[in-house]
Amino acid sequence: MRLLVVNGPNINMLGMRDREIYGGSDYETLRNNIIEWAEEKGVDVEVYQSNHEGGIIDRIHRMDFDGLVINPGAFTHYSYAIRDALEIVKVPKIEVHISNIHSREEFRRKSVTAEVCDGMISGLGIDGYLLALDYIFKLLRRDTEV
Repeated sequence: MRLLVVNGPNINMLGMRDREIYGGSDYETLRNNIIEWAEEKGVDVEVYQSNHEGGIIDRIHRMDFDGLVINPGAFTHYSYAIRDALEIVKVPKIEVHISNIHSREEFRRKSVTAEVCDGMISGLGIDGYLLALDYIFKLLRRDTEV
């Protein structure tokens, strides 16, 4: 089982961003939590981050993974190109946001990418990534057991 975690713009700046919104963890802590989770489950996971829309699209287009967790960052609200790339990929996909996008500025409340994902986790901090990974892991295991 190979899982991909994609992070969009400015996620690499965790720890330097507004702690009231994004918490106190830095990007390295997020990466380490995901890698530890993968080691415990015996899963191959890649954590990818790009501040560039095309880089994210190109990574998704490789389609070398069984499940996807994505935090598109600001691209969430306007990138129809990332939305279309996500729609093409027929694997379980969960959109994650560290902050609760529904309680923020009006422009942040709409996700154009969520409608082509299986679900969204928003506002649970970096723990949201692990919850999304757990869901995909259980779903894929169940599918292979049938």
